[in-house]
Amino acid sequence: MQALHNVSVVDLTFMAPGAYCTMILSDLGAEVIKVEAPRGIGLDMVGSGKSPDREDEKGRRSAAFYAPNRGKKSIVLNLKTEEGLDIFKRIANVADVIVEGFRPGVMTRLGADYESLAKTNPRIIYCSISGYGQTGPHKGLPGHDVNYIAKSGILDMIGRPEGPPEIPLNLVGDFAGGSLFAAIGILTALFVREKTGRGQYVDASITDGAVSLLTWQASLCFAGQKGLRRGSTALAGGYPYYGVYATSDNRYISIGCIEPRFWQRLCHVLGKEEYTEHVFTASHFVDPADDPKWSEMKRSLGIIFRTRTSDEWFESLTKADVPVSKVNSIEELADDEQLNQREMVVRLDHPQYGRVVQIGNPLKLSETPPGVLGFSPFLGEHSDELLGRLGFTSEEVQRFRDKGAVA
Repeated sequence: MQALHNVSVVDLTFMAPGAYCTMILSDLGAEVIKVEAPRGIGLDMVGSGKSPDREDEKGRRSAAFYAPNRGKKSIVLNLKTEEGLDIFKRIANVADVIVEGFRPGVMTRLGADYESLAKTNPRIIYCSISGYGQTGPHKGLPGHDVNYIAKSGILDMIGRPEGPPEIPLNLVGDFAGGSLFAAIGILTALFVREKTGRGQYVDASITDGAVSLLTWQASLCFAGQKGLRRGSTALAGGYPYYGVYATSDNRYISIGCIEPRFWQRLCHVLGKEEYTEHVFTASHFVDPADDPKWSEMKRSLGIIFRTRTSDEWFESLTKADVPVSKVNSIEELADDEQLNQREMVVRLDHPQYGRVVQIGNPLKLSETPPGVLGFSPFLGEHSDELLGRLGFTSEEVQRFRDKGAVA
């Protein structure tokens, strides 16, 4: 049995933060019900997370491979109609968790906010994922990942010293700051509910989560360290013992020789014994590599690493017990032996498309391991099933369709 067996989650989100959060809950065994808008209402764009149409061949194939919606069920409701909103409230009344991703105030205007739904379902756990949170002067501002990590201070720390900040995909804000902290909040609330019998409201701010990821660096800064600059410190590529180097096959390897013993082993393999005395010290976490010697060593290592392939360097350096890893492309993940053995790359048998590759779940639980419950649904695929479970007759469902409340 999976950890969240018999837990029902209503997913009212769109875009990455909500989809990935509820994917985690689905992998843990929860029944996740995606409440989706009809075509033409809301976002129909690529990346919006909306389920594809069954009649569209491209959509059918995308559903097989689209992991963020895997294992979920889809019902199409028009919440702008009285009937559609009433159906949603009936679903919420028997649910354990609701996750929504609208701007603050939208659900209140619909009368479907936490305070309203908790009156009839006091056990409900209601999570709102938003850019800046439900309070504060910026709560109503629009934004995306790049805006949230800019405000958090993270963006200013990524990139080369002489260049502008570099955008690290939308992994830091949307997925780490948003999805993961929202899932932690929901799981915590479920744990507390086992003790108290009551649900609670989870206010998940992507910006707050991103700021939290800076806890260690901010601690140094607030303690008076002033040297934290983009791309210049120990963990930002400023020093030669911790960085990325090009190889002869136009690939890259990563070197992580912070500990003096690892750096000395690397220097021995490279035939640069004279560099062994120049080692990491704790001050390098905040002090930039201003000594010209560091630049000289970095250039020298760059020239040496260009003499062999990434595979050759990986083999020789791992034998010397040096922290090294080849820089994988996304395509290469499927063939990575370590990731496959850890089930971080999973292969699922699809009835139409055969073997489908997806990223697995990183949680390894000995008694209640996560797993993929199914493929991504089609738009409205489970509308009739879910409405039937609520007690609606086929005639009532058809009437809802005629009024545009259900699709």
